[in-house]
Amino acid sequence: MGQRLQRATLFALLGLFCLYYLAPLVVMISTSLKSLDEIRGGSLVSLPQEITFAAWGKAWNEACVGVRCNGLEPYVWNSVMMVVPAVFVSTFLGAINGYALTKWRFRGADIIFALILFGAFIPFQVILLPMARTLGLMGLAGTIPGLILVHTVYGLAFTTLFFRNFFIGVSDGIVQAAKVDGAGFFGIFFRIILPMSIPAIVVTVIWQFTQIWNDFLFGIAFTVGESNPVTVALNNVVMTSTGVKEYNVDMAAAIIAALPTLLVYVVAGAYFVRGLAAGAVKG
Repeated sequence: MGQRLQRATLFALLGLFCLYYLAPLVVMISTSLKSLDEIRGGSLVSLPQEITFAAWGKAWNEACVGVRCNGLEPYVWNSVMMVVPAVFVSTFLGAINGYALTKWRFRGADIIFALILFGAFIPFQVILLPMARTLGLMGLAGTIPGLILVHTVYGLAFTTLFFRNFFIGVSDGIVQAAKVDGAGFFGIFFRIILPMSIPAIVVTVIWQFTQIWNDFLFGIAFTVGESNPVTVALNNVVMTSTGVKEYNVDMAAAIIAALPTLLVYVVAGAYFVRGLAAGAVKG
């Protein structure tokens, strides 16, 4: 009887936490499916009496982002063009770094790793001015390629940490046997190490995708106008003060901006947990 009571109490508490966590999302979805008249005449938590997707269509291709009223669509594609290469390059370079730091030991490897790891704890604000100056000298200021470079460089500390901790658990004997057979640095990496690294790759890709897609500070600091990512565009949609305040459009726009990261977790969430269990982020 005591165990049943404890279990029931636990489930009740977990249910309350779930309701508390999901309540804002339910309100956002409900509001996005209402008309403005219904929003004005109803309560915040009331369900829509008549479901309409007009706000979603307007958020996608008609909402005013500052002075441009072409919706979130071009900015979503800006984020896609930014996220895909930044995630790919930072993940690949992090894998190379982790592999070199664990399986091809050299003098000063621990110092180099400590310096790389230190980069993970540098606040974003500290590097804004140096990075802006660097992008200006390279001719990449205010562009998507410039933002790709920023996220790649800043993400290297995390990706190196993930892969380095994962590769520590890989047997050195495999690498030594491959060396005896005549395999070189990249031969061992591509043919042996990388195929074994799927859990670490999944963890790193999910982490980098989420961090880069949701970033606002770098986006607003290093891009302008039509090159803004979707997070900056969403802020401009919500903060636009001209005309009638359309809360349903704002909610639909926020959900659209968050959907990619949600889909990534839904599709790859199980692999993310497996990657953590495999030691991808163990210290």
